Amino acid sequence: MTKFMPSSAAFAVLCIALFQHSPAAADDHAKVIPGVETTPMSAEDLISTPRLSGPIVTNDGRFAIYQVTQTDAESFERTPSLYLLDLKEPGEAPVSLDLGLSASSFAFGSDDYLYFLSSEHTDDSQEERSRVWKVALEADGNVTGPILVADMPLADIHGFKLSPDGGQIALWAPIARDCPTFGCDGDGEAHLPGPGTGRLYEGDDGFFRHWDTWSTPGTYNRVFVFDVHQGGVIGGVPIDGVDPETGLTGNTPTMPFGGGEDIVWAPDGSGIYFVARESSATEPTSTDLDIYFSDLSGGAPSELTVANQAVDTGPVPSPDGKYLAYVAMARPGYESDRTVVHLRDLKTGETRALTENYDRSFGGLSWTPDGKAILATAADVLDTPVFKIDPKTGAVEKLDLMAGNEAHIGNVTSLPGNRLLFTRDSIGAPAELFLSDGYEQARPLTDVATTRTGKMASTVTTRFSFPGAGGETVWGQITRLEQQTGPIPAILYIHGGPQGTFRDGWSSRWNPRVLASQGYAVISVDFHGSAGYGQDFMDAINKDWGGKPLEDLQLGFEAALKLDRQIDGGNACAMGASYGGYMVNWIAGNWPDRFSCLIQHDGLFDMRSFYYATEELWFPRWDFGGSYSEARETYERWNPVNHVDKWKTPMLVITGEKDYRVPYSQGLQSFTALQERGIPSQLLVFPDENHWVLGAENSLQWHGTVFNWLDQWLVQNVETVKE
Repeated sequence: MTKFMPSSAAFAVLCIALFQHSPAAADDHAKVIPGVETTPMSAEDLISTPRLSGPIVTNDGRFAIYQVTQTDAESFERTPSLYLLDLKEPGEAPVSLDLGLSASSFAFGSDDYLYFLSSEHTDDSQEERSRVWKVALEADGNVTGPILVADMPLADIHGFKLSPDGGQIALWAPIARDCPTFGCDGDGEAHLPGPGTGRLYEGDDGFFRHWDTWSTPGTYNRVFVFDVHQGGVIGGVPIDGVDPETGLTGNTPTMPFGGGEDIVWAPDGSGIYFVARESSATEPTSTDLDIYFSDLSGGAPSELTVANQAVDTGPVPSPDGKYLAYVAMARPGYESDRTVVHLRDLKTGETRALTENYDRSFGGLSWTPDGKAILATAADVLDTPVFKIDPKTGAVEKLDLMAGNEAHIGNVTSLPGNRLLFTRDSIGAPAELFLSDGYEQARPLTDVATTRTGKMASTVTTRFSFPGAGGETVWGQITRLEQQTGPIPAILYIHGGPQGTFRDGWSSRWNPRVLASQGYAVISVDFHGSAGYGQDFMDAINKDWGGKPLEDLQLGFEAALKLDRQIDGGNACAMGASYGGYMVNWIAGNWPDRFSCLIQHDGLFDMRSFYYATEELWFPRWDFGGSYSEARETYERWNPVNHVDKWKTPMLVITGEKDYRVPYSQGLQSFTALQERGIPSQLLVFPDENHWVLGAENSLQWHGTVFNWLDQWLVQNVETVKE
């Protein structure tokens, strides 16, 4: 296992090694952690761990297709592989598939062909662009094809949805609103008047940048429906309406994270239900996502959820087409309000809130094939289990599908015969595919990474609760190497959101197991504002960013130290990203004597400059009670910049230049504050990353820098040996 040297000179060596694409990013010394005989997990292990995608299933529920992405440990090149698995044959080995082209966005059609997107072509002379293809599959993995389905010369196809009978296909891509076809010359260029390279934005255009991308006024994600004919598609009806004056203007799929789940066909193929937020000058302050229906006539779509000015999303029609299930929030302008499952009678328009009396936020809706139940997932005290909801009564049943903790369940697919196919991951292990018969405890179907990670030194995660702010119960977790003997340096791990959670789940970015494997006890606390404990608990952070959450962190940290006496509480660092980075900045001035070091990633530093530089303004407006000018006192009450004169703790600052949610200038400001006070500090800036660090080499550099910083400031009870 590669270990990182604790000196600044070693960090320079690390950077050189990274630029040379060498996985051995340090010297030939390794830590020997007392009590641990097996090699612990390294950052290289995390980055190269195979990643499992969500499955898709044939129409009869017999076969599943899933993708596994491998990352080469030396070149960092990521390569996806596709597999076919027989769900009716227990223990059957998956069959590798070769479609003849690189592929993504898979779906089975009514003809049982496998449809997918690819930017490659069977004819090497053809222009590279994203097209829809299909192949015929056999159980032994034999592939016939690929056969071209849709090729649009003026636009890359970003996604597709097949109609239930396969006679039509919905395609989407960024297309100018006044373009009547699937792509026009000049799409995405309205803000580039020339003759120079300047981008020009009008004050009433709405977003001028979003997440990590500068906006292209006049161009939106748009969906067109085509008839499928042998060898191609014909027609092309926009579901937002042919006439921009009478139709809808907005993004479908929604931006920045929407996908195919925003678009769903009616079971009889008569139209499409879809999610959009109307684009206007008020869009940066509005959470009013709505569900629409297009009858494919080219007229303006019908807005089904016009009565609700808050979020409506996740439409899923019942198998018989009589009802539409979806989730909705109640309070406009609040992105973290409780998501309640609603059911709409599509004939009468009557709508019922099914889960109004069950205090959890549901998502990932699907119907059972017989239409007798709705399945959903929800955060629930560190787990994300599956729930079964009765569409008649609204009764909610939490399913027990896993031995031990449910951990994080996702990608739920309901199959005939009361079978459930899903992925499950935890802090200790990445996602694998599972199958449950009769809603009983599931059996694993894949071993993508379990055996591999099982060969590394095991970690153990201990859940604990304690009386937090106001005496309310607060939950946390301790993750550490199972066999390590103390004293063990401590890390206070602070989640983002702030309406989020450090749940029992795997992460390719902020991973407790890989940090604990370096010889640290990782302590996380789901402070007031966290998800999975009811809406009142989540709402408690409103206008109180530095109050109850800090108290919970302080109490939770001490509770963890009492629970595990091997943890060295006097030898500790705190680290977090986004809101977690804000809290690190807040701790620097309001709990300045507790930690030996701090690590702040994409953290908010100055609430005034943050407000005027971020993009989704509904977020600070809700959490602080208005705009900065309207709620100046609240912003300044919880503003880290007002406490910099108390800063004394060494801090590592990390930021990405493409982060438009918490602009990287926030990191620069905090680094300046550290420098002018002579506080030991480092600044790591990624020019090609956004709010997250996604690139493989960037991730390795992130981990190397973090590990070096921790090694520099924390004293470990370890030996160093020459390999």
